Amino acid sequence: MRKVKTPRFRTEVEEAGWWDDHMDAVEAKLVQGIKTGAAQRGGPQRVIQERRLSKNITIRVAIADIERARALAEKKGIGYQTLMKMLLKQALDRESRPALAHPRAKAR
Repeated sequence: MRKVKTPRFRTEVEEAGWWDDHMDAVEAKLVQGIKTGAAQRGGPQRVIQERRLSKNITIRVAIADIERARALAEKKGIGYQTLMKMLLKQALDRESRPALAHPRAKAR
């Protein structure tokens, strides 16, 4: 199988377009790596497992917040739902830290 060489990108939009254009080749390499065990733990196998372990939910979000997310996501060259999942994960990680590690924690 031919090696896929990833170029340097000037913008996230350019990068997203390249990955979209080369999806078949990248997917084939990923599947091959998983089958042969070349894909390392914490890499593509983790992503696939997390996708299997995810659950669809429905939440109500203010239209203004969705529009802000769409605008930010467009600048980053990603989907707004992807951006919102990333932001939710970052907030949960931040809130899950011990109180002393929290940047706004007050000294006692």
